[in-house]
Amino acid sequence: MDIVCLGELLIDMFPAEIGRRLVEISAFHPKPGGAPANVAVAAARLGARSAFIGKVGDDAFGHFLVDTLAREQVETRGMRLDESARTTLVFIALIDEHTPEFVFYRNPGADMMLRADELDRSLLQEAKIFHFGSISLIEEPSRSATIAAVRLARQSGALVSFDVNYRPSLWPNSDEAYRLMMTMLPQVNLVKVNQDELALLSGSADLEAGSQALLQHGPDLCIVTLGPDGSTFRLADGGDHIPGFRVQTVDAVGCGDAFTAGLLTQLVAGNHRPDALTPVVLRPILRYANAVGALTATKQGVIPALPTRQDVEAFLMNR
Repeated sequence: MDIVCLGELLIDMFPAEIGRRLVEISAFHPKPGGAPANVAVAAARLGARSAFIGKVGDDAFGHFLVDTLAREQVETRGMRLDESARTTLVFIALIDEHTPEFVFYRNPGADMMLRADELDRSLLQEAKIFHFGSISLIEEPSRSATIAAVRLARQSGALVSFDVNYRPSLWPNSDEAYRLMMTMLPQVNLVKVNQDELALLSGSADLEAGSQALLQHGPDLCIVTLGPDGSTFRLADGGDHIPGFRVQTVDAVGCGDAFTAGLLTQLVAGNHRPDALTPVVLRPILRYANAVGALTATKQGVIPALPTRQDVEAFLMNR
């Protein structure tokens, strides 16, 4: 298996209008989402063999989500259904096309209830890349399940990818978020952050200094996404800024997930290991990932907006 993702699979309730706060929106449209699930679907559309490990409610939304992954050619044998917890809903407002506001409905949500003994060990042992985010670290039992999955994937030789994906409203406080996220850095090969997350974890808003500080904790590669301005990377022997692509943005939610899928599919396609990467190799990989993110911004809803490999290749040929 090329890429195995673990974490939240949920329903994103997208707003009927842009430019209104949550309480001002007239209607919401349900769409499949969840950052690690978005990565799994995007990777499949880009030509990788991907799988997802997680839990949803044994309810209409949960079955819809599992069916959605299957239709997208994502392996679902790692999915579990919970009879006692509902599938998580996330209500989204778009203050503008680049500024989302989230309210999570999960008390608890089924995604929080995944246990370590429910992990599909064979998927983790087969994975070339294992990818996860921080949301599954917030509560037990999904925290222990995530840590166990990281350990098993590392033991099996997988490249481990960590998207910080910080959602302040879900954490007890920023100190707890910092503590748990930092405990994961020595266990991963690749960490992806945005500018706010870089400052939270490194104590520096400077892209180069902050990225170098994170590398000191164990990762081989630090990626910082910059929205429409592209992305930066930092390795022990150098880094660079890769400009973004200007597109007519409709909805930027999930563009970071699409970017991550573009990055991971290119790494697995080239059989690249972060500890052997060079700036020369990474520049075209991040240009490809930037293109995947940019194309996703041109439509509303994450999974419905994710491009195929052919879409990305055609887009790049015209740039």
